[in-house]
Amino acid sequence: MEENPIKRPYVLELAASLISLALIITLLYVLQGVLLPLMFSILIAISLYPVARFLERLRLGKAFSAILAVILAIAVLSGLMWFIIHQVIIIGKDGAEIQHKFLSIFDTIQKLLQDRFGIEPTEVAERLRSEANEILSHAGRHLSTAFGSLGNVLAGLVLVPLFSFFLLYYRVFFREFFFRAFRSTPQETVHKTLNKIYNVVQSYLLGLITVMGIVAILNTVGLWILGIQYAWFFGTLASLLMLLPYIGIAIGSILPALFALATKDTAWYAVGVIAWFQVVQFLEGNVITPNIVGSKVSINPLMAIISILLGGMLFGLAGLILALPITATIKVIFDAIPSMNAFGFLIGEPEKYHLKRYSTKILLKRWNLKELLEIKERKKKEAEVQEKPPVADNGKKE
Repeated sequence: MEENPIKRPYVLELAASLISLALIITLLYVLQGVLLPLMFSILIAISLYPVARFLERLRLGKAFSAILAVILAIAVLSGLMWFIIHQVIIIGKDGAEIQHKFLSIFDTIQKLLQDRFGIEPTEVAERLRSEANEILSHAGRHLSTAFGSLGNVLAGLVLVPLFSFFLLYYRVFFREFFFRAFRSTPQETVHKTLNKIYNVVQSYLLGLITVMGIVAILNTVGLWILGIQYAWFFGTLASLLMLLPYIGIAIGSILPALFALATKDTAWYAVGVIAWFQVVQFLEGNVITPNIVGSKVSINPLMAIISILLGGMLFGLAGLILALPITATIKVIFDAIPSMNAFGFLIGEPEKYHLKRYSTKILLKRWNLKELLEIKERKKKEAEVQEKPPVADNGKKE
């Protein structure tokens, strides 16, 4: 006769899950030098999986298909980098004229400060000089940090393609690792969870690329209508900054606005650039992304913003880019773990009934809290009776 396993209290299971999560976050922070390239490689490998599968169907072999898929990704990214650098060089040829325009704008600002606030131009120049000296005094530290970051970038340029290749080539091997690691869990659950993680991340990545293309076209059209030079470059650059969720388009509007301020006769062009980019950001957040990505990546905006802030605190710029796909993956994992299911629910988007006027009643009914609902209704009726004014009796005399 088999003994029934002792069921642990929910509090202990929750505490164990939270402690494990805290240890994982600490480990991610300590090992970020290796884990950041690995996480970017996982995202790239997931996005390249359909390409590798297509090449495998052509009987090119798994290894050769993975190599070709990675080379294709390198070619696309290199093309984007060449486009940006080439356009910057072209814009730099007009640097003298732009510099002259900015100097005239600076003189106008100085005159405005002197007329309105009585600040002499010498004070402004002295302030700028002190700030420059402060920057130069710390130049050594800034240079060492820059070279350290450059070393990390160069290491990533080597490691990310290498990791991506092995993740594509050994993908079945890694799947069996999860089957072995979670023997106590039904294998069908493990299989479905892995598939769901893949679908969620791929939907996010492919949706992001599609949205970036649409936003690039909208940005370019708006800049072209305003008559801004290099509209295609500025529009594409702003769309690439969508890798930084919620703030990318806003940051991308600063550079074309400054360029419009330096090359146009009136500041209204710069205002128009910022206004158009805000319209595009509104369309992206409320129309384009919901219809393309849909409900496959269901993260409510509050949790998305919190995850972006935490990602930035942990990993800097890379954390801002990785925040949403990692959060979507964590939600899938939480949904599959009974003790963490409530937190998966918290990360997801609210249902329609949560936002209705009588959402509290619906919630109480869903959780079979009829007695509490009846008490609430009775108190409400008693309050209405007490607030109702007495009816005057004009037919009787005292």
